[in-house]
Amino acid sequence: MDWQNLLKVAAAVALGVATCTLVALQGHTQNSAGRHLSWEDAVPGVPTWPLVCILGGLTAVAMRWMYKLLFCPLELLRAPEDVGYIAEDGRSKAQAANQVRRRRKTGELPPVYPNGWFRVLDSHLLHRGEVRNASVLGEQVAVFRGHSGEAHVVDAYCPHLGANLAVGGRVLGDCIECPFHGWQFQGSDGKCMRIPYAEKVPEIAKLHRWPSCEVNGLILVWFHCEGKEPEWTVPEQEEITSGKWVYRGRTEHFINAHIQEIPENAADLAHLGHLHTPSITSGVDLRHINSKTWQFLRHDWKVRWEPEPEPNQHCSQMFVRHSLTVFGLHCSLLDVHVVARQVGPGLVFLLFNHAFLGRGLLVHCVTPVEPLLQCVTHTMFYQSNMLPVVPKFILRAESIQFERDVMVWNNKRYVSKPLLVKEDQAIQKHRRWFSQFYSESSSRLKLRRHTLDF
Repeated sequence: MDWQNLLKVAAAVALGVATCTLVALQGHTQNSAGRHLSWEDAVPGVPTWPLVCILGGLTAVAMRWMYKLLFCPLELLRAPEDVGYIAEDGRSKAQAANQVRRRRKTGELPPVYPNGWFRVLDSHLLHRGEVRNASVLGEQVAVFRGHSGEAHVVDAYCPHLGANLAVGGRVLGDCIECPFHGWQFQGSDGKCMRIPYAEKVPEIAKLHRWPSCEVNGLILVWFHCEGKEPEWTVPEQEEITSGKWVYRGRTEHFINAHIQEIPENAADLAHLGHLHTPSITSGVDLRHINSKTWQFLRHDWKVRWEPEPEPNQHCSQMFVRHSLTVFGLHCSLLDVHVVARQVGPGLVFLLFNHAFLGRGLLVHCVTPVEPLLQCVTHTMFYQSNMLPVVPKFILRAESIQFERDVMVWNNKRYVSKPLLVKEDQAIQKHRRWFSQFYSESSSRLKLRRHTLDF
């Protein structure tokens, strides 16, 4: 029996003991003379059943909290308006977010959709025979898993009369059926296989099928503005495939910025020493993170970024050494070494290695929803023999630091010709590296349009 089962047994025993104790309160106690006393005699004026119910309820709540802490993955899903906006003068967060989006100047922007692999959905969110709707790269797609277990991604709208296949559509075998007229499309190539009321299926009746793959617990789609086939593959993490590392949670944020702003942070070494030095206990609101209350706790960072040579020119690496100081003293037990490898424009694999807390992987995914709206997820996998609270704490700490960046991104503009000093040279180097993911025909934002209010 492993430690997880032992903890579950211990939790069940503790709950049983607590329950038995509460039941015993309904019975009787015994005084020193051996005479049995009722509960009312022992605690005069206190009703039995209300107290039993209150104690039982508190015990159940405490046990549920302990179970979630010890065994359940951390799921932190932020709405688009939740992070990075300051709601003043009685406005809601959504109103503040929409006002920022409308008044901000976009500047001279690079193309809005780079070529590469992008996350569309986490694997565990899609079961056999299930279909889901998703927004990626300005398009609506239907993601479904056939009864063979393979996941497929196709355009959401039926070419017949435009019904959304992901809203009411059924999965039949490895086909998806339109909810409007029952047309059935094959997931492997998008071809229409059956029209229930027609004698013949036209040859041109087919859906656009997105090149996709499923690896490291993610369903990914390939995008190229010129329709080219995938130019590289997403590396598989053997520890995830074999089950040595297991899913421990995920976070999701929406960012109102150009996609290039987000990975560029890896080369912006100076911002770490300013924005991310205050302790995570200082929170995410940039107006208060330098509060004197938590100045005795400081994060220290040593970071280096560099692109990889051919044949992996589409990859780059960031090497991070994190340490924590308490009252100016280095706390070596909390030193963490991270190697962050970016694969294309939308995927980063952060490998954690700690002397006592083990190893794990945080998968950072950036997927454009529309030209200036990005969906960013962090999915945590960690070695299975480590207490879940460890990777959950790392994921939560990462989320706090990340939300500080979100507050900057949501309110800044892209500067195509920034004023840089010598110490910022990695930023320019990163921009040259990232430019490989754009083509001559890559889409650009020509008009200032706001199609999505929060």
